[in-house]
Amino acid sequence: MAERSWIADALQEVSTLTCVKFVNRTTETDYVYVERGQSCWSYFGKIGGRQAVGLVKNGCMDKGAIQHEMNHALGFIHEQARSDRDKFVKIMWEHIMTGEQGNFGKVNSKNLGLPYDYSSVMHYGAYDFSRTPGKPTIVPVPNPSVPIGQREGLSNLDVAKINRLYKCNCCSSVLAKTKGSFFSVNYPSPYPNNSNCLWLIRIRRNKIFLQFEAFDLQSSPDCSSDYIKVYGGNSKNSPVLLDKYCGQGPLPSIVASGSTMLVEFASDETVTATGFKASYNRVSCGGTFTDSRGVITSPNYPNKYPKNRACFWVISSPVGYKVKNGFFH
Repeated sequence: MAERSWIADALQEVSTLTCVKFVNRTTETDYVYVERGQSCWSYFGKIGGRQAVGLVKNGCMDKGAIQHEMNHALGFIHEQARSDRDKFVKIMWEHIMTGEQGNFGKVNSKNLGLPYDYSSVMHYGAYDFSRTPGKPTIVPVPNPSVPIGQREGLSNLDVAKINRLYKCNCCSSVLAKTKGSFFSVNYPSPYPNNSNCLWLIRIRRNKIFLQFEAFDLQSSPDCSSDYIKVYGGNSKNSPVLLDKYCGQGPLPSIVASGSTMLVEFASDETVTATGFKASYNRVSCGGTFTDSRGVITSPNYPNKYPKNRACFWVISSPVGYKVKNGFFH
């Protein structure tokens, strides 16, 4: 069923970026059971035994909505229920539906020493449970125009919270803006020994164009020691767009076929290089080709192509080969 793949994809993002791993239940006594519910809901934290999580096909099958309910099961409260929430949002009690005020309570939380996160998948939207159209129930302060209530996927601080609560030794980040840059730890100074870091780039309804502005990684046979590897998706099981790469630049630019891209960086016990700096942007069409042959067409071909499109295709050949008329030689 499509729902099972949507749930698996949402949970895969959690497993990729944290030490929390989801496995199919066999004989475990304590487990989470996802059921088709009348509403989207979850218990808070572990209760033991068969623990239900309710999802609605046409109500909470977005990636972030699935993660929202599963994060409750992992032990996380709503972001606007934090003990310090009154510094960041104002609850408009007069606009809340009768009987739903309990959803806007405040908890005496310790907050894991991490900042308030307007971008969290655990944050309500501005009009959730409003009894009057156009009247918000939550207003960010001091800037009421700050977006809240996204359900695109885990925010960077959502990942940090999971890793801190579960004492994960993970180096992982989420890059959810339409463009940005990132770099290896300590760049431009030498990066640390024995590191393994992941960056998940996620751009809503667009493809991702990635380029490396600086690149200096310790060389080794087959890049088995230090390397960069890029995947077209949200896990290491996704298609590989750039296999292990090391040494000194330049690196080929990369275009993801979808709206997510995972960048992996690893180093061994000896480091003699400064690392990398990369930037990304969104593009409306394009792709990365690594097959020995293929076909590229303009959007809508053979019909007329649309206005105002900027398309990028990257053809990457194996070492020792050259690209000629779309074939590797």
